[in-house]
Amino acid sequence: MAALWREVRRRFSEHQLSIPNYRTVARRVAALDPHFAMTKRHGAKAAREKYGPVGGANLGSDLPLDLVQIDHTLVDVIVVDREHRLPIGRPWLTLAIDVATRAIVGFSLSFEAPSALSISLVLSHAVLPKATWLADRELHSLDWPMAGLPHVIHVDNAKEFHSEALVRGCQEYGIAIDHRLQGQPHLGGHIERLIGTMMGAVHLLPGTTFSNVTEKDSYDSEGRAVLTLAELERWLALQIAGVYHLTVHSALDKTPLSAWREGIAKRKQPIRYPVSPDEFFLDFLPAVPRMIQRDGIHFHKIRYWDNVLSPWAGRLKKFLLVKFDPRNLARLYVCDPEGKHWPVPYADLRQPPIALWELLEARKRLRQRGIAPTERVLFASILEQRRIVKEATSRSQQRRRQERTPSKGNVVPPPQAPSEGKGSQELKPYPVEIWEDE
Repeated sequence: MAALWREVRRRFSEHQLSIPNYRTVARRVAALDPHFAMTKRHGAKAAREKYGPVGGANLGSDLPLDLVQIDHTLVDVIVVDREHRLPIGRPWLTLAIDVATRAIVGFSLSFEAPSALSISLVLSHAVLPKATWLADRELHSLDWPMAGLPHVIHVDNAKEFHSEALVRGCQEYGIAIDHRLQGQPHLGGHIERLIGTMMGAVHLLPGTTFSNVTEKDSYDSEGRAVLTLAELERWLALQIAGVYHLTVHSALDKTPLSAWREGIAKRKQPIRYPVSPDEFFLDFLPAVPRMIQRDGIHFHKIRYWDNVLSPWAGRLKKFLLVKFDPRNLARLYVCDPEGKHWPVPYADLRQPPIALWELLEARKRLRQRGIAPTERVLFASILEQRRIVKEATSRSQQRRRQERTPSKGNVVPPPQAPSEGKGSQELKPYPVEIWEDE
């Protein structure tokens, strides 16, 4: 304002006009249309992003599950490891919002950067009923009825939204993928505002990093961090189903829970659900084509075998899709010609479960040393890596890796499948991009 006032005074003096009062100039500036002012100061793109409408031709949505928006954010809080309760960093949060009702239909929390696996996990959480998922986390009292197959998912143009696993899974279940037009971030306004709302709540947690350095000031985020990843996940579930869904939304003049129930009552067609929750998750797993050999399946130099392969071993002269869980390679899933998945474990059941990142790192190290990566050598190398990680738990990056390492005895069931009683603590499958064996 001071610079503007000096310029006004100079120009009026040049034309020998009576100089207006400072307060008059200030009132004129305050009365400017915000969109016009932003356009003049920062350009049309910035003005559109800040003040443009969040709707669009591709965002028409009247009923629940007509349109679901998905996006990621780095959570503004530092979490600690399970064993030593020491800080290990900020996790990523993937959210899915139903546009018509503003209800959060699903989320996933992970240390992995945004990828196809994030989308697959959040879709599974969004589509499948959440009763078992809530019971596993001792949240029996929460009401979170949002579930079902969406008609359209609206996403941006990040590479994880173009993954083959996502495209294949969506085609299988009749879900259309609508990619946001490039340079039109305002079309994702619903999910962007939701992320802002959730991060506002996160800023009240111990260990928050806030949104920027100014807000953070001298706050010791790492020193105040107390929540593990599992505890943060539980807190988010409470925040979503116990607070957000029960708060009146300004755009709807009702709560998202009420809007969801009213919308479901108006639907002429029933909500679509996967016939099999297990098969649904497996349909979104990454896959590689493999010929079933007489001694089983070979994947990254590791041999897998089960008697279920006997009718095909060395006889079926065609490739089958072999799907895998990158967080636990203790078993693969063979998709037979009829589309049914069959779990196939290691041929050597004495070997421990390993993660894909461990396997790839071990192969890289062995190549650098000029050693052939046989199955025996690979497992020995991975176990040696784990020993080094265990001895270096005071280092944040190593502790983060330890959090991602599967433990022995973990089986890999698809998440959220309906079951009786309390669920197990087994590792959930973790779909990612397709990896080809060398």
